[in-house]
Amino acid sequence: MENASKALIIAGAILLAILLISLGIFIFTGAQDTVKNSGLSEQEVSTFNSAILKYEGNKRSASDVRAVKNEAVVANKKLTSEGAADEDKIKINNAAANQFETSGLSDSDRNYKIKLGYSATTGRINSITIEGKGIGE
Repeated sequence: MENASKALIIAGAILLAILLISLGIFIFTGAQDTVKNSGLSEQEVSTFNSAILKYEGNKRSASDVRAVKNEAVVANKKLTSEGAADEDKIKINNAAANQFETSGLSDSDRNYKIKLGYSATTGRINSITIEGKGIGE
């Protein structure tokens, strides 16, 4: 009887180990599918980001602010035509994001800061934050 109970315990441990290994494989496969289904190669992400990357930084002019806004509009139109979800589109963030107006910005000072945010899943730029004189005032 003692050998039978030990055999059952060993069999249960083996089944539990098989279950844990199967669960690990299932989770790993699901994670791989998520990465593969992002649908973008590194080259596509680099091409998408390159048009906007040149505007990132401190001491940017109002012309740069206008240009980055226009680049975001163009990119969003392209994403819309490709059927991208709203969360994949570029958002412009500042104190007055809903009334973002660039016509009143002055080129005389280079007091604007443009920061970019990136999507964790696709690696593409998904937000632009503009700070500086005349923004959100």
